Amino acid sequence: MTEGVAVDGTTAEAFPPARDAGGPSIGDAIHGTAARLFPICRSITGDGVRRTLAELGALIPLEIHEVPSGTAVFDWTVPREWNIRDAYVRDARGVRVVDFRVSNLHVVSYSRPVSAVMPLSELRRHIHTLPDQPGLIPYRTSYYNEDWGFCMAHEQLMRLPEGLYEVLIDATLEDGSLTYGEHLHQGATDEEVLLSAHVCHPSLANDNCSGLAVLAHLARRIASLRTRYSYRFLFAPGTIGAITWLSRNRERVGRIRHGIVVSCVGDRGEPSYKRSRRGDAFIDRAMAHVLRHASPAPAILDFSPYGYDERQYCSPGFDLPVGLFQRSRFGQFPEYHTSADNLGFIDPASLESSFDILLSAIEIIEGDGRPVNLLPHCEPQLGRRGLYAALGGGRDEPARRMALLWVLNLADGTHSLLDMAERSGLPFRVIAEAAHLLEGKGLLSGVTPLPHPQG
Repeated sequence: MTEGVAVDGTTAEAFPPARDAGGPSIGDAIHGTAARLFPICRSITGDGVRRTLAELGALIPLEIHEVPSGTAVFDWTVPREWNIRDAYVRDARGVRVVDFRVSNLHVVSYSRPVSAVMPLSELRRHIHTLPDQPGLIPYRTSYYNEDWGFCMAHEQLMRLPEGLYEVLIDATLEDGSLTYGEHLHQGATDEEVLLSAHVCHPSLANDNCSGLAVLAHLARRIASLRTRYSYRFLFAPGTIGAITWLSRNRERVGRIRHGIVVSCVGDRGEPSYKRSRRGDAFIDRAMAHVLRHASPAPAILDFSPYGYDERQYCSPGFDLPVGLFQRSRFGQFPEYHTSADNLGFIDPASLESSFDILLSAIEIIEGDGRPVNLLPHCEPQLGRRGLYAALGGGRDEPARRMALLWVLNLADGTHSLLDMAERSGLPFRVIAEAAHLLEGKGLLSGVTPLPHPQG
């Protein structure tokens, strides 16, 4: 994946390879994890969340937290726990015309238990469809408004004959707990990078099996590295989970220096990033830089108080430097919150690209610094120090030569490597490699080490 430069001018890996020799690519591995998560019926509480965290826990150590129903978390209250065993709508012949066992999207999440017989005219009041997408099942919830309902393809609803239908939702809604999991990679300091994904959506592959799977594999990669920062991976139900975590960790949030919420990162759309509330946080600059070099048409968006859990982390009482990373943006692709957001909608190449983007941002977070040119009076002679030879040949040699000059010129102790990358238009990695080369030749001091393997 990422290469750094050792002090002798040879390349040295900053991150371990993305695949084992002869093994699957990281994209294939992430897709495999998403495929295992996909069938699980998740909601904001319940055994679906626990099963999901257990699956993630097979990849990385997770600390599981259970917060009792009724617990006050700022202006909210942890809701009752919802679990579902079965649900269906059965016609007069006994045929399940809507079947939870076929798709967990068929039931409105958090539906209260129901067992009744009713005419189609009454049943229709509890059916949700998408007339503009008649072949798809929508995803709907009733978290904070006790109700019940089913979701189905509009074209199927239109084919149902008049008559009586048996309705069953075999579910419980009772006191229990809200469950979330977190994984902490301890770095050299207690300053933290927060990486967060919501764990409450049922069988929706992009939103958000993709985010859960990418972050779990990212945590595995980082676990093998010595890092400057500590990395906290949070897997919590959307909105209420983030609110609960913030309520229970008010004394810790001051450690968070950078953060990213990750969702919808498995589709083929161009990558996008929504800035934090601050708008000019370091993570905002780092992600914008990475995306501009990773894609021909990235979307860099200003903050808005609508979206995923970044709006909780960026609430004015916390104002944390946390942005949102996606590919296609929520609500703006036709598969969003429908049965078309399936495993065929996400692909290994896109998942691997998202994984690499996050790794590149972490490389900037870890490797940025303000080096100092030790021979600042005119350009030092690079040729006799073997620096040009160290660059090797290839199409990227002109850019690497320019990186040496940019670093020498701006390394006055006030410009960071990210400043240099932004001003030069070169990728951060190229600037960082140049800085390490120059430091190895005694021309630069104060270069921040890149992450490197433990041991």
